[in-house]
Amino acid sequence: MAAEIVNPRSDSDATTGLEGEGEPLEAFDLDPAFALHRGGKMAVQATVPVRNKDDLSLAYTPGVAKVCTAIAEQPDLVNDYTWKSSVVAVVTDGTAVLGLGDIGPEASLPVMEGKAILFKQFGGVDAVPIALACTDVDEIVETVVRLAPSFGGVNLEDISAPRCFEIERRLQEALDIPIFHDDQHGTAVVTLAALRNAARLSGRTLGELRAVISGAGAAGVAIAKMLIEAGIGDVAVADRKGVVSADRTDLTDVKAELAGFTNKAGLSGSLEVALAGADVFIGVSGGTVPEEAVASMAPGAFVFAMANPNPEVHPDVAHKYAAVVATGRSDFPNQINNVLAFPGIFAGALQVRATRITEGMKLAAAEALASVVGDDLSADYVIPSPFDERVAPAVTAAVAAAARAEGVARR
Repeated sequence: MAAEIVNPRSDSDATTGLEGEGEPLEAFDLDPAFALHRGGKMAVQATVPVRNKDDLSLAYTPGVAKVCTAIAEQPDLVNDYTWKSSVVAVVTDGTAVLGLGDIGPEASLPVMEGKAILFKQFGGVDAVPIALACTDVDEIVETVVRLAPSFGGVNLEDISAPRCFEIERRLQEALDIPIFHDDQHGTAVVTLAALRNAARLSGRTLGELRAVISGAGAAGVAIAKMLIEAGIGDVAVADRKGVVSADRTDLTDVKAELAGFTNKAGLSGSLEVALAGADVFIGVSGGTVPEEAVASMAPGAFVFAMANPNPEVHPDVAHKYAAVVATGRSDFPNQINNVLAFPGIFAGALQVRATRITEGMKLAAAEALASVVGDDLSADYVIPSPFDERVAPAVTAAVAAAARAEGVARR
C-alpha cells in the first residue's frame, strides 16, 4: 500500500531524479518510506490570514510593534501573544537514534520530524525539530538555554547516556520551562501504566512484585526510579556485566546511584541469575534472554521485552511462561509506545504553563494511562492503543491537575 502524502509540496516532483553522482532519487521513491519522506514530513503553517494590506499591517509592521513593546514592558505577555506557550523544541545531537545509534544530526532529522508530527497528531502540540552539530555537554546546554526564549518546553531526544542525565539536570536547573527526556521518562511512564494493569489483572499490587530490568541506560534507569516511586517491592537492574550492585567497583556515577536505591535483595551476578523467581522482566537493552532464564521466573510472571525490532524474548517464547507479554512492536498486543505518554504530558504541562515536569506529574500520567483500559482489561490489553482517542485527554488532564497540586503551575 502506498503511503498517503497529506500535503504534497508543489516544488517537489517524486518522479524526477537528481543528475550527477549517486543513485537516482526515483529508485528510492519506489520504497513507500522514501516516498513519504520526500520533502520532509512537516511544514510551518500560518494561523492568521494575510490577504490584503490591512492584514499585513496587523500581522507585521506597524501593528506588530505594539505587541513587541507590550512584551518588552511585561515579559509574561509573550505567552499570550506569541506561540511560545504552545510549542516544544525537539532537541537531539543524533548520538542514540532509535536502534541506529550514533548517526549524527542530519541523519536524525527524519526521526525528529516524526516526533514533531506525533506531538501534533496525538497531543495537539506544535513542535520544532532541532538537530545540534555538537555532542559536548556544555555546548548542548548552552545552546538550548539560548534557544529557550522561543519555546514553552524542551523534549530531549536520542541523546546517549550517561550525557543525557547531566544535560537534562542542568537544563532543569537553568530554565523555568518543562524539560523532558522522552527516552527516559516517556518509556518509564508507559511501562508503569502497563505494569499497574498487569498487576491488577493478576490480583496483585506493585508492592508484591520483584522486577528485573535488562539495560542500565537512559530508559532502564528511569524505569527503575519510577517503579520505586510507585512502590514496587524490589527491582534489580542489569547491564552487560551483570546486576548493578553496590559491591561492584566498575560503576559510573549514575550506576552507583542506581545501586543505592535498587536491588534490596542484594543480588549479584548475571541477568539470568537475577531472573530466577522474578515476577517481572523489563527489557530495554537488546540482546537475547535464554529461554531457560525466562522459564525460571515465578509463575504468572510478566515479560515486557521492548527492544526493537527484535525483542529480548520473542513473544512466542514468553507466552510459554508468562501471564502477560508486552513488546515495543506494533504487530504484537500490548505495545509499550512512548507516543502514549509524551504528547499528553507536554499538553498538560503547557496548558498550565508548568515550570517543570515533576515525578508526581509523571506518576499521574501513568495512572491516567492505565485507567483508560478500565474494565476491558485482559492479558492482551494492559495498555491502550496510541489511536485510542481517550488517551491524550486523560493524560493531559491528569498532568495539569498534578502540576497545580505540586505548585509548579503558573495558571
